[in-house]
Amino acid sequence: MADNFLEKRLDEFHNGKKKTVIKTVGQSLDTLLLKNRSHRGYDKQRVVSLETLKSIVGVNNKIPSARNQQVLRFKLVTRDSGADVVLANIKLGGALPELHLPLQGTEPEAFIIVCSTVAENKLVDIDAGIAVQSMLLKAVELGFNGIIIGAFNKERITEEFRLTCEPLLILAIGKGCESIRTTEISENEDHRYYRQDGTHYVPKVKIEDLILP
Repeated sequence: MADNFLEKRLDEFHNGKKKTVIKTVGQSLDTLLLKNRSHRGYDKQRVVSLETLKSIVGVNNKIPSARNQQVLRFKLVTRDSGADVVLANIKLGGALPELHLPLQGTEPEAFIIVCSTVAENKLVDIDAGIAVQSMLLKAVELGFNGIIIGAFNKERITEEFRLTCEPLLILAIGKGCESIRTTEISENEDHRYYRQDGTHYVPKVKIEDLILP
């Protein structure tokens, strides 16, 4: 009887009598992109585990790599394995030096140090860009946030974590506790982010100005 039932449903499908509706599961890419803002303050009550960091790094054997070189390697750092060392050797909020970000009590406590097994070059930079954006989107999918950090003491980070590869970038990962909004601007307006009434504003050039005539 079960076989006859399946055959009947299959016939209905082929004869156009049955409509199949496919629902999207999870968050859309646009939603993930909008949520993927650079946070400089985090909720310390939401601890990021080593397993969470591994899940985030796990995107890297699914994403493109220039010439398929796959030279990136990752050092995972949690609250218990040197987060304080990373924090002492990074700079956040370069455009808002008067705020001395992160604010006390909102410091990130989990990091991913992105390294390369070969000397940095154009292809390595392409891979790094793809990797960090993909990892941040994964973090958002998992309910966390992050920020890409390029301002850090390479020598100290290399020495403190005994890295055998060159560190390129650092991702801070945590549950963001900031109010962040994007605001649309024309291509000739000021691109610098700013804060007003407790909200962090990120100017984004409107799509009309991004498309060449």
